[in-house]
Amino acid sequence: MSRTIRRGAPPKRPQPRRTVPVKKISVMDRLVGALPVSEEALRRIATWTFSGIGGAVAIGVAVFLGVPGMIGSALAEGAGRAGFRVEQIDIVGLKRMDRDTVYALALQGRQDQAIFAIDLDEVRRNLLRYGWVADAHVSRRLPDTLLVGITERTPAAVWQDRGQLTLIDATGQLLDPVDPSNMPDLPLIIGPGADRQEAAYQALLDAAPALKPRVRAATWVGNRRWDLTFESGEVLKLPEDGAAAALVQFAQKDGAHPLLGRGWLAFDMRDPAKFVARRPSASMAHQAADDGKPVEEPKGTGNSAESGEEG
Repeated sequence: MSRTIRRGAPPKRPQPRRTVPVKKISVMDRLVGALPVSEEALRRIATWTFSGIGGAVAIGVAVFLGVPGMIGSALAEGAGRAGFRVEQIDIVGLKRMDRDTVYALALQGRQDQAIFAIDLDEVRRNLLRYGWVADAHVSRRLPDTLLVGITERTPAAVWQDRGQLTLIDATGQLLDPVDPSNMPDLPLIIGPGADRQEAAYQALLDAAPALKPRVRAATWVGNRRWDLTFESGEVLKLPEDGAAAALVQFAQKDGAHPLLGRGWLAFDMRDPAKFVARRPSASMAHQAADDGKPVEEPKGTGNSAESGEEG
């Protein structure tokens, strides 16, 4: 029996599917896509931004390195046209100073000037010429702001000289005139040269802290010694040498047998061997005994505070 075999094309096998890679979308692309501007607009903005920053850096480096006058000025002016001009001044550190005064010292015609043309050291020197300024720091904040940090001096006393009242700090630096009708709650020092003795005066008071808050004023006498006036009205004449030791001794006497507020007019400790006290209406001077209690002594014995020299 014969078998018929049909010849023809072999059956087609199914072709495998082609794998199409899935494009990954980065977080940045998603953020860009969410913005209400086109990608082309973003490219332009980025190009102008980096160009501007590069130009500003180049100008800043040129000014810092001291590019010759005309070139440096031209570059600074170019920065000004690009928007890098002084439009505002930010000031920090003010407590008592007048803000308008600081503005005037920092500006001095520099408003609308190209910010890279500002000499920061010169601005600082101008600020330091003002009595209130102990220190100053000046810097730029691009594109249009000067930053000024001020360290103020602290008022320590009022200095009276020839009827004029002036606020001073602990170093004697003059700060501001004082209105007699609006005296600050600060110690009063009196006399020519007393302002230059402020630091020594504070050290003197620190030697007797119990008496310090009771001192109302101090007079610098003869450019060599102090007379202290207490709140209760008494005057203590201190010696030229050993003033701090004498003040401590007086504080000890007042602590053992109160002297202040007891009707005495003055105490004289200019002579280390004597402690002389005087009452307002008495014609007698008094020398303190060893226990610190004043005892009467006839006028004219040489211990009278009334006949002593004022220097």
